[in-house]
This record gives sequence, structure tokens and C-alpha cells, in this order.
Amino acid sequence: MATTAVHRFISAVQTEWGPISTDLVASCRQLLAELTLADPAEDWLSALRAEQPASRELHRDTSNGFMLLAHTEQRGLYRPPHDHGRAWVVYAVQSGELEVGSYGKVMNEQGAARLVRRGTHVLRPGEARAYLPGDIHDTRCTSETATLFRFTERDLRHEDQVEHKLTRFVERDGGWMEPAR
Repeated sequence: MATTAVHRFISAVQTEWGPISTDLVASCRQLLAELTLADPAEDWLSALRAEQPASRELHRDTSNGFMLLAHTEQRGLYRPPHDHGRAWVVYAVQSGELEVGSYGKVMNEQGAARLVRRGTHVLRPGEARAYLPGDIHDTRCTSETATLFRFTERDLRHEDQVEHKLTRFVERDGGWMEPAR
């Protein structure tokens, strides 16, 4: 059986895996960027691009907890500002383009947290960006379609739906604010 780019990615991450560190995040970011350049003729990638699933789990590491997911998005799909709770993630684009905005949280005069946009970056194939615990970002698909890879150091559905650690900001009074609790 031939080794695929996904198998090489998983094996390399398993070899490097440990507590979050600058080196681990940089390595996972580089490995995911390289995965975006995989040969489109590989069966897994060819099927993924043909099927264009909204979300597909490519790997769940039962020993270390990390996950690799693929997503297909359509032009204009916008995911408002959010964080990933205690988790860190790496986003990469296999095809198409994704605009990612980053935000800082500041307190307004009333003592409520308000977001201030720091900037945006357009992710293209061959690029990957890491978001650490507490980093706030939004995403928008800017191409007709985009195939994305998302590497997460833990199961974000559990982090969100069970642990309630993710924050999704809401638009209020002309800006992005923390949701009322």
C-alpha cells in the first residue's frame, strides 16, 4: 500500500507531538502547508475535491487527541469572530482562497469587551496559519469554492458543546462584542 501525503503528515505530527511549544506549532504549521501541495491525483484528495463535503474528518489521533479535518466552503461563507477556547488550531487552504481576520479584545467605556480588528490575511494553497488559545479570528471564503484543512490539537466539538469553552462573538451596537452570559 502506497503511503499518501495524509499518512506522511500524521506520522510526522505523531513523531513531533508533545505539549504546546513554539517548535511544535511551527512544525505542524509547516507540515500542514506542505499537505496543501499534495498531488491532486492521490485517491483521498481526488475524492475530497470531487465530493466537496462541508466537513470531513480525515484523522482523529486516539493517543494524542489531535484531529485533521477538511472543509469545502462556497464564496461568501462567513464565520464571525470566534476563538477556540483552550485549543490551538492551524488553518491551511488546499484550493481557493480564505480571508482570515484577526482581532484583539479591548474593554469599552461601559466595561464590556469589544473586538478591534488587527488585520486580515488571505490564505492560499501552500500557506498555513496557526491560532493559539485565546486568539480571535473570523473567516470568509473569497473564491468560488475553497478546500481547507484544519488541524486541531483537540476535538473542538467537545470543547464547544460539552466544555463550553469556545466564544463566538456577536454583532451589537456597530461592533463585535462578547455574547451576554
